[in-house]
Amino acid sequence: MKVLDMQFIRYANLFNKITRIRCSHCFEYNNAIIFAIPRKFVMKAIGKNNSNLEKLSRVIGKRIKIVAIPNGKQDVEGFVSIITKPVKFNGIELKGEEAIITAGMQNKAALIGRGKIRLLEMQNILGQYFGIRKVRIK
Repeated sequence: MKVLDMQFIRYANLFNKITRIRCSHCFEYNNAIIFAIPRKFVMKAIGKNNSNLEKLSRVIGKRIKIVAIPNGKQDVEGFVSIITKPVKFNGIELKGEEAIITAGMQNKAALIGRGKIRLLEMQNILGQYFGIRKVRIK
């Protein structure tokens, strides 16, 4: 279970104020704030001509992404591809509580990050949403 810190509570409150959609899930990946909301509200949250995204980004001072809350392990590949965009990968294989992400050499470096920071962020995110304890990138 994720423990929310005060900063993420502020982000969720700001998201609610701007989009009029309640958000209880937000996290950081690759210096972007990502809000996870029910699938039916994603387009409304983005706003007409990306207006809500731009306003949130301007106020927070970071890139903003909005994703649909995944329904289960069948959604893991789509969820990860949205989070890591524009970095692409070939596929994700799930083995119990481990996820193996297959990527090319250039993308592998981008997914791992300097000092394994992106890998640790991804492991934390996948642990929260899918119960995955270990992430490997090959």
